[in-house]
Amino acid sequence: MWLLMKVMENTTLRMLEEVDDKEMNIHYYAVIMAGGGGTRLWPLSRQSRPKQLLPIIEQRSLFQMAVDRLDGLFNPAHIIVVTVQNQVNELHEQCPLIPMENFLIEPEPRGTASVIGLAAIALTKRDPDAVMAVLTSDHYIGNQDWFHKLLKVAAIVAEKNYLVTLGITPTYAATGYGYIQHGAVQGRYNGVDVYYVANFKEKPDELQAQIMLATGDHSWNSGMFIWKAKKILTEIDRQMPTLGGALRKIAAKWNTPQRQQTLEKEWLNLTPQTIDYGIMEGAGDVVVIPAGSLKWSDVGSWDSLFDVLPSDANENIIIGGRHFGLDTKKSLVYVNQEHRLIVTIGVRDLVVVDTGDVLLICRKDEAQKVRHVVNLLKEKGDEHV
Repeated sequence: MWLLMKVMENTTLRMLEEVDDKEMNIHYYAVIMAGGGGTRLWPLSRQSRPKQLLPIIEQRSLFQMAVDRLDGLFNPAHIIVVTVQNQVNELHEQCPLIPMENFLIEPEPRGTASVIGLAAIALTKRDPDAVMAVLTSDHYIGNQDWFHKLLKVAAIVAEKNYLVTLGITPTYAATGYGYIQHGAVQGRYNGVDVYYVANFKEKPDELQAQIMLATGDHSWNSGMFIWKAKKILTEIDRQMPTLGGALRKIAAKWNTPQRQQTLEKEWLNLTPQTIDYGIMEGAGDVVVIPAGSLKWSDVGSWDSLFDVLPSDANENIIIGGRHFGLDTKKSLVYVNQEHRLIVTIGVRDLVVVDTGDVLLICRKDEAQKVRHVVNLLKEKGDEHV
């Protein structure tokens, strides 16, 4: 009898979970931010063709991979893409199942706070009960099943009016990421622990990073967030009233012929700001879900590819073209021309990128500085950016 009751209980729980998933999916939307420039992967990534459009990993672009891993959780009609005018057509061509009306065009780059606010407006106009998962177009996630489970848990917590962020479990003392300090446990959902956020911390120096890694109560800030669309708009009104006022004016004209004109007028007067600095650091009701085992990489620089691409017996990564290496170890060589032969002799920990019009050579541990080079070239008006 006890065994029969236990079987019935487990069956009921499974049925409830299935109903919850279906109910959740009615009001659950993915928002993919896809307007960035990806300057740290220059010279492959350019202003005209940034990294999310490129097949850097496998034969699919990073954007296509971002959409692919949502399969089974969000149907294409529930995927919103925020981008810029010169990328929208190619993004739609790469993922034509996403309706064209789901592509929101940012008139000019104004930071992630404004991007997320714009998406929140669009969703509240469509569905006043919308919960939005703010995701990226240029990250790599190797464990899709775990990703889906975390997004499901995050939606449950967001329905309780929390601002949820996914925190990446640190694997080393990184200085290139922001950190999130865990506070007390908020709850446990389907076997996943959720913590109140004690602090958001800016990118640390090496000593600070070592300390935070050692304490074991910090996550890297993944830049992925889950919340009710109405909730984030309320926080924007409270903490960024100028942006909130502009968004309200845009919302008032959303379903009228004046929508685009109002959007452009209000947008150009905004001060660029990230969601992290503009909202998250000063928000209440913020929780973090540590996302261990996600196999995550932000694919933010050439050295980050060593975390996601297979290497040969000498720990080298060779992409495209032809390469002959003698006593070459722990290096990355990228060539995008079949006839081009790259020869390396006696080198270690190098990044060599040949795109035909630009040749980049740097130490692997200096790859993050590519962004600074791009900024300097922009100032000089160089055509190679």
